[in-house]
Amino acid sequence: MGMEKMIVGIAGKIAAGKTTVAKFLEEFGFCRISCSEPLFDILTGNTQGYSWVPEVEFKGEPTRENLIELGRILKEKYGEDILIRLAVDKLRNCENIAIDGVRSMGEVDAIKRMGGIVVYIEAKPEIRFERLRRRGSSKDRGIKSLEDLLKFDEWEEKLYETTKIKEKADIVIVNEGTLEELRDKIISALGLGKHVH
Repeated sequence: MGMEKMIVGIAGKIAAGKTTVAKFLEEFGFCRISCSEPLFDILTGNTQGYSWVPEVEFKGEPTRENLIELGRILKEKYGEDILIRLAVDKLRNCENIAIDGVRSMGEVDAIKRMGGIVVYIEAKPEIRFERLRRRGSSKDRGIKSLEDLLKFDEWEEKLYETTKIKEKADIVIVNEGTLEELRDKIISALGLGKHVH
């Protein structure tokens, strides 16, 4: 028997550092996927990598709104954990999987059922706002002030119960320092030190 596949789900509020953590894990040979990737693939018809594709009556450009809407439809029809199942299915040939952006209790439970662990990344709103400003991504353009960010946090909390996810996470990491510090915290929390290439 080989090593069990390691599945790490990464949760946290916007700009806490989820993708950065997922990218660190890639350096350790993890395959990185975000839960919106299957949605994107379904909307763009790019589904040949999956062993099965859910039947769904929804077409549209892969805008943030359409992705959210398709996600809602799929979850209603196939269960809260559908996106995790699709993400893992797409990467079924990978040894280890990092899921960037776990957004609901159903997804947390699905990862735990698969024997995976959930890492919650956290940072103060001021620090996250600074990061959003620096990354200047078009999908964040609705967030122009710290107040906007706090409103977005509140909306996300209502939608996804982010705080509950934090309570159920296996590991909580505060990411308010340098990238090096974050990397060291991840390596020690997940015991990756011994696998450095």
